[in-house]
Amino acid sequence: MVPTEGGVQWRVEAPWMNGSNNGSRGCEHSGFNAAACLQCVTNGTANTVQDAACGSGENCARQAITDQHRNGSCHQGPMEERSRLFAGVAPADRARICASARVKRFERGELLYMEGDSVRQVLLLTSGCVKITQLGPNGTESILRVGVPGDVLDEVSLFSSEPHGTTAEAFRMCQTLVWDPTAFKALVERFPVLYQNMVGVLGAHLVELEQRFREVATEKVGSRVARQLIRLMEKMGRQVNGAVEVALSRQELAQMTGTTLFTVSRLLSAWEARGMVLPRRESVTIFDSRSLRSVSD
Repeated sequence: MVPTEGGVQWRVEAPWMNGSNNGSRGCEHSGFNAAACLQCVTNGTANTVQDAACGSGENCARQAITDQHRNGSCHQGPMEERSRLFAGVAPADRARICASARVKRFERGELLYMEGDSVRQVLLLTSGCVKITQLGPNGTESILRVGVPGDVLDEVSLFSSEPHGTTAEAFRMCQTLVWDPTAFKALVERFPVLYQNMVGVLGAHLVELEQRFREVATEKVGSRVARQLIRLMEKMGRQVNGAVEVALSRQELAQMTGTTLFTVSRLLSAWEARGMVLPRRESVTIFDSRSLRSVSD
């Protein structure tokens, strides 16, 4: 019998529980009547999550499981700990909240949801990157922001009965924790700090959009492209041989800064000649962030 509390199912049944695999991938815990812990989910070795408190406040790490999990629980990975959604949430409560979700993966280019769709799920990104876009009246796509691990996607729609106002597309292969909207609302009622955190996240996104709008209205295109590259470097940059790679095409960078592909290509070529960046087909590698910051100022 799976324990429930407040209408929320704390434990997620998995095909490999109770020794039954049925061809699904499990983690090292499957032989001990425990579904995958969040670390195994984050590492990509399992497809679901199990309540770290086993519904009773006790650690789910059995005495028999591996030494690396004997430190107290089947615990969240660093993403869950860093996510602003869980700021101020006790680790045991965070485990319960995550345990009521299922895991879903999206391939590069796959849509997580589309503008105009009804809201059928709440998504927390645990790996990969997602671009959040809107279409203009003439069909031109604008990128409003980039979602990174720890982000709740389209949190605006959770505060209203309106359909999705944006489209989310995977930049690269993504993994998410997914809640049914009704179940997530029950979680928010049980843990009011979630609501406060989501309002804070929404406020931060509004501040960024206001800054970018001001940049489009008042600054030269070179300054705002450089500033956006700095933002992306800090948010989603990947260390590569002493440089930082931002996995964004020139077209996508243009869509984020209100300019054209030609203008972005011209700027990047000029900065490449100065040894600041190396543009590629689907990325920009930043070698000299200090010089790039000076352009943005």
